[in-house]
Amino acid sequence: MRATTLLNRLLALAGIRVLGVSVAGDTVVVDVGLRRRKLVCPLCEFSTSNRHDTRRVESSWRHLDLGRWRVLLRARLRRVCCPTHGVRVEGVPFARHRSGFTRDFEDLAAYLATKTDKTAICRLLRIDWDTVGRIGERVVADGLDPDRLDGLVEIGVDEVSWKRQHNYITLVTDHRRGRIVWGAEGKDTATMNAFFADLGAKRAAQLEAVSMDMGPAYAKSVAGSKDGKTKGHAPQATICIDPYHAVAKVTEALDKVRRKEWNKLRKIDPDKARKFKGARWVLLKRATKLTDDQQATLRKFRRRGGIIWRAYRLSEAFRAIFAGDLSADQTEELLDRWISKASRSGIDEFVKVARTIRTHRDGILAAIGLGINNGRAEGLNNIVRLITRRAFGFHSAGAALGLIMLTCGPIKLVLPHERSP
Repeated sequence: MRATTLLNRLLALAGIRVLGVSVAGDTVVVDVGLRRRKLVCPLCEFSTSNRHDTRRVESSWRHLDLGRWRVLLRARLRRVCCPTHGVRVEGVPFARHRSGFTRDFEDLAAYLATKTDKTAICRLLRIDWDTVGRIGERVVADGLDPDRLDGLVEIGVDEVSWKRQHNYITLVTDHRRGRIVWGAEGKDTATMNAFFADLGAKRAAQLEAVSMDMGPAYAKSVAGSKDGKTKGHAPQATICIDPYHAVAKVTEALDKVRRKEWNKLRKIDPDKARKFKGARWVLLKRATKLTDDQQATLRKFRRRGGIIWRAYRLSEAFRAIFAGDLSADQTEELLDRWISKASRSGIDEFVKVARTIRTHRDGILAAIGLGINNGRAEGLNNIVRLITRRAFGFHSAGAALGLIMLTCGPIKLVLPHERSP
């Protein structure tokens, strides 16, 4: 069997024929030609038999390795004059536009990026992490379901930090399908407005509920500003405040009380203050998850009483409201009682958080009544955080979003050996 015939079968790339093969160092260089005569614009479906000219330099693409050998495809391409996009190098069926890799290579790299860590994928494929990020962006742009925003009824909106120094991306989750359907850099009203611009007014009118945190940015985009100067994109949708975020606010208030009391004690008795500082997780952890030593420390707080113990009891009482064993009416009654008690507690931090809870009371109760919250979105966000830790950070929000959508979005990656011949 001739070498060119063998490589035609081994490469199994549609639309090409092998013209020749050579070896350069650790790389097998395969010269290929396109079978089709018509030129195709790489950005649209325009095709023509007329060429603008032929490139003077050869184009090359990295393909899947053959054992220890790199495989490099090489071809002399023509240029096409597209009425929409102007003069462009013709598109090829085996690679994406402006990519130096074949589709098979990029699909494998994208799959590995969702399953393994940075060091492993870079060593296995012999590419750097920046290249993996760019590959992810191209695969997502090519394979993202264009109908993913159709039929949205209940969605969750949340922000996730993808890099230090307050670098955030906003993710929109379809509660019913359990998938991230949209993402963009930022966490402000403009970011949410960009989502509704992609969604369109017709599909936005079909939204029934939107779950989010207590920040005003997302709510302003959905329901409009409170003064009526800014109209919302989906005012008919019920805004649901996830009880998880409400509990987090109260827990934060408890930690502020603990920190303030610790600073006071540090000035009076530094030795006791050091012991007191180690009790932070005793107060912040669930009582059912405390170790024996932590339970003993908690009993000491109870015997001593004081402002910290009062704050702890308020925090635990609030957490118990959302344990899931109460009816909607019971939850509403206990929530109102808690707001009243915290407002009269005399503890500044809890008086402040009580005002916040009162402001978002309807949204919290709506989330419980409709059974809609950010629980699933938070679960997906935990996967996102795992991705960022596994990748040791990203150099751009686009690369981070690409890998997130590959892992949690409506994309089905098909490996080269899984494709039908």
